[in-house]
Amino acid sequence: MDRYVCIHGHFYQPPRENPWLEAIEGQPSAYPYHDWNEQIAAECYAVNAYARILDGENRIVSIVNNYASMSFNFGPTLLSWLEQKEPDVYRAILAADADSRGRFSGHGSALAQPYNHMILPLASARDRRTQVLWGIRDFVHRFGREPEGMWLPETAVGTESLETIASLGIGFTILAPHQASHVRALGEADWLDVRETGIDPTRAYRVVLPSGRCLAVFFYDGPVSRAVAFEQLLSRGEQFAERLTAAFSATREGPQLVHIATDGETFGHHHRHGDMALAYALHTIESGSFARLTNYGEFLEKHPPTREVRIVENTSWSCAHGVERWRSDCGCQSGSHPGWSQAWRAPLRRALDFLRDAIAPRYEVAAGALFADPWAARDEYVRVILDRSPENVRRFLKQHAGRDLSGDERIEAIKLLEIQRYAQLMYTSCGWFFDDVGGIEARQILQYAGRVLQLSEELLGAGSEAPFLEILEEAKSNLPETGDGRKLYEESVRPAMVSLEKVGAHYGVLSLFREPEEASRVYCYRVARKDSRMFSSGRARLALGRATVSSEITGESQDVSFGVLHLGDHNLSGGILRFEEPGAYERAAAELAEPFRRADLAEILRIVDRHFDSGVYALRLLFRDEQQQVLGIILRSVLTEADAVYRQLYEDNAPLMRFLSSHGIVQPRGFRMAAELALATGLRRALEAPEPDLARMREILQEVSDVGITLHEDGLGLAVQHAVERLADALRANPADLVELEALEGLVRLARTLPFEVDFWKVQNAYDHVLRRTLRARRREAEGGLEDARKWVERFIELGKSLAVKVGEDRPAESAAGL
Repeated sequence: MDRYVCIHGHFYQPPRENPWLEAIEGQPSAYPYHDWNEQIAAECYAVNAYARILDGENRIVSIVNNYASMSFNFGPTLLSWLEQKEPDVYRAILAADADSRGRFSGHGSALAQPYNHMILPLASARDRRTQVLWGIRDFVHRFGREPEGMWLPETAVGTESLETIASLGIGFTILAPHQASHVRALGEADWLDVRETGIDPTRAYRVVLPSGRCLAVFFYDGPVSRAVAFEQLLSRGEQFAERLTAAFSATREGPQLVHIATDGETFGHHHRHGDMALAYALHTIESGSFARLTNYGEFLEKHPPTREVRIVENTSWSCAHGVERWRSDCGCQSGSHPGWSQAWRAPLRRALDFLRDAIAPRYEVAAGALFADPWAARDEYVRVILDRSPENVRRFLKQHAGRDLSGDERIEAIKLLEIQRYAQLMYTSCGWFFDDVGGIEARQILQYAGRVLQLSEELLGAGSEAPFLEILEEAKSNLPETGDGRKLYEESVRPAMVSLEKVGAHYGVLSLFREPEEASRVYCYRVARKDSRMFSSGRARLALGRATVSSEITGESQDVSFGVLHLGDHNLSGGILRFEEPGAYERAAAELAEPFRRADLAEILRIVDRHFDSGVYALRLLFRDEQQQVLGIILRSVLTEADAVYRQLYEDNAPLMRFLSSHGIVQPRGFRMAAELALATGLRRALEAPEPDLARMREILQEVSDVGITLHEDGLGLAVQHAVERLADALRANPADLVELEALEGLVRLARTLPFEVDFWKVQNAYDHVLRRTLRARRREAEGGLEDARKWVERFIELGKSLAVKVGEDRPAESAAGL
């Protein structure tokens, strides 16, 4: 067969971590998810790892790993997040690449990507090399093999970019069809201009570079790719498969490759159920005889280029003006704000270029005193980013320094390299892509620039911030309240900067609400407690302590002492005192303890102000996520009291409410509210028990019916979902356990009766896992007369019906490729 189909997904999200915490803080615009990574992981990355194929009755007949049958690349920073936050999805992605090697003649389907999605034609030569090298090193670390191909961010390309990737061993890349300029057959002299007519996308091409190196290039099918992204082609999987197979040329002889490329987020996030359309299309093509699935590496081996191509310099797939979207007001925007100016893009880039160029020579001098080659050390620093274990850091530093560094030298060396890491991250392309400098993407890269400035001011001398802000002031927002880039920096970035002292203050507040062991790790910092004293008087509590705060990134540490007074509810005050005076902490502790025992709060506040003179802090100054957690703890006791009041009100009036309901009489609103809150709280508690109490839940639901009220979702759906998932995990761990199965089947059946929807996605995954690995053996045991097995099979089939999963002999035994 000489007809091939390949679907490429570019899966990417910009790094969103707070540069001082090395973690993503809550993003309200992603609600009800914690942040945008979490939302898109749920809507796209996870569902493509466990994609559903349905029958005509909307029953699941197969759960497949889409990644194993397509071509894909994941941004390194996104993979790092997935590894920490979505380990099952991360493992499925790695397994898909391993599985694809078995399917496609030893060629894995995963492609590498430059590290943090920098627009390579706009990068310095040094940054371009580091970006590509870091992307390759990250790929090898995760996938266990060298990458054959590399996806260029936004397919932004120039000859220098191709030279860079080719020099580092990359064999091919993928471009948009309009990025091809001229074509000729290998060995011929004359070139054919294809800028107007378009290039034939069904074959591979060779680019011969000025250095003499060669690189293969695939130009994806533009019309079909656009239809997938923008024309609702994913509304039906059959339609998607038909459009792909219809793209073959009926007149051209020889092997043909129909291939598309699109943002991977198209399959599920941008287009709901796009993952299912993709799964169905892949399954249809794979099971048919008209074409076969392949990936780029396999096709290139079987059908190497017979044509040479020239590219259009400095072009991309998402800007009609080349690469201007990332440096000027070219007119390209999201479309959400017609008429808005993007003139801010140019000064934003100028400001960052100034910062990069200002620190480079100073970095070179400072790092030159520690490393044999400061820029080679930067190129290899990704090995530390991937593994920050003390032994690996020590090994890296010794290798590049040529000697054992002292403790202070080690800290300085890592800080210098962190400057360079964030000088890379501040060029992440999304900072320019959207409509305003005040967007979360531009704010994010300004945070990275802020970290560069903070460290460079400390290590390389002052002088860069003032001219940086002068240029940034020219980046005018479209919103008067946002102002300009300078105002954004001073109001959003500067207050977000974190010091070890601030981490100590944060720890002091947390020590009031958590066990010391729980609070010992504050994001990327370790806190070693040296002393802790707690005093209580009524609702008021006082926490005093001493601790050593250490950064897991730089290795630096600082001793701090803290005092925090909690007067109840959200009322907190306290401060930090450095160990600058011998005995300062002990004097403060002695002075504070006595008036606290007397409940003399006014005197305590005066002592706090006197001793902790580096600034009073409060609950609002906690890092955002911990602030919400602490408020949750504070609210819990208040809500418990409120729940008791509502429960008592309901119980006192329940007989009357039943009477009113049975006679069709409208109940007083206050009674209804009390009943709803009391019964919902009871149901939630039954769900959150270590073993969900089905009997109690049925009683509550019957009571809901008798009283004549309606339970609203209000978090109950999530509570039911979590309870069902806990039972599903238990069944997956002990699949032959009849008790676990009966508990799960009963709760799923009960959940189906609730007046709101419950998400069974993870439960279906667990069911599919047990179905493929256990059902056949249990059926054989049942046929052999084992009564326990017979009951198990009956309950398991009933559970499948409740979960809308088809269970039959005709279902594939192994349906989740690579899982």
